[in-house]
Amino acid sequence: MDTKKLVVGIDIGGTNTKFGMVDRIGNIYAEANISTPLYSDFDEYINALKDVIAQLESDVENAEIIGIGIGAPNGNHNTGTIAFAPNLPWTGTLPIVAKLQKYFPVIGIALDNDANAAAIGEMVYGGAAKMRDFIFVTLGTGLGSGFVANGEMIYGHDGLAGELGHVIIEKNGRQCGCGRCGCLEAYASATGIKRTISELLATNNDDSVFRHKSPDEFEAKQIADAAHNGDKIAIDAFKTTGEILGLALANAVTITVPEAIFLFGGLAKAGDLIFEPTIESFEKNVLKFWKDKIKILPSELQNKDVSILGSASLAWNSINKGL
Repeated sequence: MDTKKLVVGIDIGGTNTKFGMVDRIGNIYAEANISTPLYSDFDEYINALKDVIAQLESDVENAEIIGIGIGAPNGNHNTGTIAFAPNLPWTGTLPIVAKLQKYFPVIGIALDNDANAAAIGEMVYGGAAKMRDFIFVTLGTGLGSGFVANGEMIYGHDGLAGELGHVIIEKNGRQCGCGRCGCLEAYASATGIKRTISELLATNNDDSVFRHKSPDEFEAKQIADAAHNGDKIAIDAFKTTGEILGLALANAVTITVPEAIFLFGGLAKAGDLIFEPTIESFEKNVLKFWKDKIKILPSELQNKDVSILGSASLAWNSINKGL
């Protein structure tokens, strides 16, 4: 029987760490997860990762692990470290690749942050499979992004390039979690649109299902549901968010001139509510050379297990480069 050459995708989150054994075309043969905060000692956590990987390999008949990909908050591709991730139970700079390499010395291990992992996932398994230049934007609690140019992820000299969410789009604007004011993330994200709802409620008298709710009591999906039901505050919130996002994307494309921009995450699931104002604003503000030439598309990973596939794609991408 033929050996199944597979990679392990590991997605490290503040609550859980997810594992998957994945082939080249995105089939997941086995999955597992462990509690991340259960391991207060980082070396104990590394031992747990090692044990789960070994168990997964034994669970799949005739499996051979040929690579490991790790997606993690503040994961640095260049250094193989996780640095000062606020939602993980360990402090400082964590040399996760070097520690795992001791247990798997002949297997390549690739690490990246979650947004870059998702971008490479789009390139390996999604709509960017035949593209060499694209931007991937995650519209979740925050705004993450990955820039691919000439078929390569842009990392910069320190491995941290491509932070579109922290481009300032309004001087002295909203406070951002990074400590600065006016960052795109503070406007075009699930958190940002909730803040926009609050501002709209304070400046007009339109009736809304959110009129007597605090932002802690609703999520982005509920805003989309309300907009679909004709709630003017919710509709205007998506319009405002799309206008700001479209302008930021129009500025971003002047740097890498991508073939397409992919939107992923909770806000992207709102469909036309976010895509129509974003595209309209983008076309209004983009340089005339690129009008009607750059596509803004929903990610094809939207309904897949992106955390595992994105992490696995890091390993496959590294393997492909070695061929």
